[in-house]
This record gives sequence, structure tokens and C-alpha cells, in this order.
Amino acid sequence: MTNIIIDSHCHLNFPQFKDNLDEVVSRALDKGVYRMITISTKLNEISDLETISKTYSEVYNSVGVHPHECKNYKNLLVDDLLKHANKEKCIGIGETGLDFFYENSPKELQARLFRIHIDAARKSNLPLIVHTRAADEETIKILENEMEKGEFTGLIHCFSTSRELAEKAIKLGLYISLSGIITFKKSENLRDIVKNLPTERLLVETDAPYLAPEPYRGKCNEPSYVIKTANFIADLLSISKKEFAKITTTNFYNLFKKI
Repeated sequence: MTNIIIDSHCHLNFPQFKDNLDEVVSRALDKGVYRMITISTKLNEISDLETISKTYSEVYNSVGVHPHECKNYKNLLVDDLLKHANKEKCIGIGETGLDFFYENSPKELQARLFRIHIDAARKSNLPLIVHTRAADEETIKILENEMEKGEFTGLIHCFSTSRELAEKAIKLGLYISLSGIITFKKSENLRDIVKNLPTERLLVETDAPYLAPEPYRGKCNEPSYVIKTANFIADLLSISKKEFAKITTTNFYNLFKKI
């Protein structure tokens, strides 16, 4: 079997998997992907996520509101997150953060809900799953400010931006999760950054159904493809595929302690 590994971020409730989820999970397991987290983007999908995580013993879920969806959750409270965070297979808070590239929700609202999620991460002792796009400076500022108020753990999901963000996140104790983007031809700068990051802070993910790695780019991504991304990174870092799988699996359990 391929080296065992974990997909730290996917969206198994999305329409792309509606008719073939059994096959998608089965293919992942066959490839050695033996844990998957299906990530929350809005609270009205939580029941679906919980059903999926109950159906498949290898799948866990998070609870959170994606920055795009903040406009629909203006009155979000910490307790709205905590009541789901207490469920057995909920192991993370998010995805949350800032997305100023599209700005589908007002910046100030995104920032306020981001801080609410951080508070929920503290109170639940679950890792924060951070989405950030075109907002590195603001993301760093909020993370640093909130860490001063009280410690929390977490990761930068689908990292593909600046060296400064990665280094400051790691300094705060967060992890860096890498997706299929690192395999893209135009991701040379990202690869240069990753070469200098500590391996004990790296995770891998698919963000399925999006961002399929080469040679599947343009196709529907799925958890089994995380193997391609992991193997690519192992080669990039000049370590064995088995060793990199072991490292990222250990990192996952060091962060997601509830499992």
C-alpha cells in the first residue's frame, strides 16, 4: 500500500460528490489516505457534515463560517460554534479568516467573525483553520493580537502567499497546510518558500473538489489525490515519500489532538 497520509482539508458535502461519495472515500482509503476532515463553510451545512463524519469512520468535520459567507451570519456568536464543536467528530474551528480578493462580505465583518472563531478555538481547545487571500498583513495583525489575549492552535489552510505570512504564522505556533497549488508550473515562488519551512510544521490537503494537483489539474479534486501533492513535496524537499508521509501524519496528530 501507498504510505498512509491524511487529507487535512476537503469538502465532501459539496455537489461534486453527491452521487459518488462512497467511491471517493473508498479510493482515498485504497491509496492510503486514512483520515479526512470535511470542512465547514457555513452553519446550515453542519448537519450534512455531521452525517458524513458519522457515516464514514475515517472522516471528521469542523465547524465554521467561510469569509465569503460572513454577510449571512452578522449575528454569529461564539456559542453558535461551540455547540457543534462539542460533538464527537468535530475536531476544528473554521474555515474562517479574511478574503479580500473577492470581498464577498465586508472586510470589517470578516475581521469580527474571524475573532469570534478564534475565541471559539480557545474555548473549545480545537485548532483554528485559517483561510486568507489578499489579506496577509491584516491576517497576521489579527493573529498576533489575538494570541496576546490568549493562546490557541491552528493552521494556515491552502498556503500559497508570502514568506512573511508563513514565517510569522509558524512563530505563533501555527502549522502550514499545502495543497495541489504547489505542483502548478507557475508556483515556483511558493516552492522556494516551502523549501525553507520547518517540516515539523507542514500538513497536506486537497481542498477537494478544488485545486487538483498535477497531473489532474482542471479535474474534480478528491482526497485520494493528496498522495500526488505529498509525493511532489517530498521530492521537492529531497526526503523519502515514506518519511514525508510519516512527518505530516505526526504533525496532524500533534495539532488535531481530539482524535
